Amino acid sequence: MKTVISTSNAPAAIGPYSQANLSGNTLYLSGQIGIDPATGELASGDVAGQARQALANLRAVLAAAGASPDHVCKTTVFLTDIADFAAVNEIYAQTFSANAPARSCVAVAALPKGAKVEVEAIAVL
Repeated sequence: MKTVISTSNAPAAIGPYSQANLSGNTLYLSGQIGIDPATGELASGDVAGQARQALANLRAVLAAAGASPDHVCKTTVFLTDIADFAAVNEIYAQTFSANAPARSCVAVAALPKGAKVEVEAIAVL
């Protein structure tokens, strides 16, 4: 059994998926890109601004489930340019510093809406 988690404080899904699903005490969060939920547009052209917004969106979905970044056990970061790793890592550390989750980071050919970064997560409540 699963419960769909949704919030207007993060961008609406741009396809046939949920912002997150809660199954038991495990929360599966869909990838978030740097879309500003108020405008529906990418927050910034640079990777740092997009990373900030993507992580803000992730925090909003976590909050809708009654969770916080402290509940996150695993993240996957997708970058369209692996050379952006250091810049994204600096922003990422502002959300996940103490007791950081396990993480994978992969370079991909492209992301939705021309985004430069996407972050997905699994949390345990």
